[in-house]
Formats: sequence, C-alpha cells, structure tokens
Amino acid sequence: MGVIKTAAEIAKEKLEKIGEPTEEERLKWKYGPEGEKLAAVYLKQDVNLAAELKKYDEKARQVIIAGVNGILLRNINLPHNEATRRINKKAMDGLKILKNDKVAVENVFSRIRHVLDHYVQEGAKQKKQAYESLKTEFEAKLQQAIRQQTGVDARMKIDVEKQPQFQEEWQRMQAQMEGQYVNLLDEYKKELAAIN
Repeated sequence: MGVIKTAAEIAKEKLEKIGEPTEEERLKWKYGPEGEKLAAVYLKQDVNLAAELKKYDEKARQVIIAGVNGILLRNINLPHNEATRRINKKAMDGLKILKNDKVAVENVFSRIRHVLDHYVQEGAKQKKQAYESLKTEFEAKLQQAIRQQTGVDARMKIDVEKQPQFQEEWQRMQAQMEGQYVNLLDEYKKELAAIN
C-alpha cells in the first residue's frame, strides 16, 4: 500500500520540481505591474513618460517598458466618442516614446490613423445605411406577418426598433461591420508590438 501524503508535502514536492525562479521572472513579477500602473497613470494624467522611465535601472526599465507597451497597445480602439480619440492619440504618443525605430512606428501609425479615420467618416455612413435598410426590411416582414394572420392589408405603423428581434439583428450587424475594422487594427497593433 502507498504512502499517504499531506497537502503540504505534495505542495513542497511540486515546488522542488519547479525550482527557483530566474532573475528575469523575478523582474517581471516585480516590475511588470509597475509598468502597467505607469501606463494607466500616463493615460489619465499629464505624466512625462520618458522621465518616469529614467528613474529605473536598465533591467527594470525593459520590463516596465514591456508592461507600458502592452497597456498602451490595448488602449488603441475604434473611436466611438471623443474620449476614445484622446486616449488613442495619447497611447500612440506614448508608444512613440517607447519605441526606438521611430520610422517603422510612424509607418504603422499612418495605417492605423487611416483605419480610424475611415471608421469615423465612412463607418458612420455605412452604419446608418445598414440601420435604415434593416428597419425597412423588418417593417415589411411584420406587415406581411400581420397580413397572413388577419387576411387584411392594414398598413399599421409599427415601431420595429423596439422589437427584440430587430435589436438582436442590429447588434449582430454592427458587430460584423466593426469586426472588419477591429481585425485590421489588431493586425497593426501586432506589428507595433514587434517593433523595438
């Protein structure tokens, strides 16, 4: 019959198998959250990002930059409102400070700006057209359903916008239209992440 071990003994054995953390892992644990916190402060307040980074030694700075970089990239989004536009600009300005290859960064930024501008200018028109088209389609379907049930061709005014099926379909269409922009944006953000 086997030996029964306590939970503490099992945990100790697992820790021994894992071994001691490397210096790099310790740095990530210690400075990764600081980088994320610095990015959050930078996005919300007027903080000199370059000056804040100089407060750390080279090893810690690299880990902090990675943390800041990740948060700034996640904060570049489709501009649904003016606040998002401001955050996008600030995140892009911060990334420009962090990256060494300024030309490559600017090339990707120009493509990102093109996507964001297109979303604001053309995306709004496309959404409006799609909304009106969907609304007309739903009104016609409801009128047909009423005709089939009653046998009367009564042109009733129905507020289809309040119908749950209309709302669901509109949400699906919106997500599909925005998905194209989001996919492009994600692709460009990956390119930015790869730039030193």
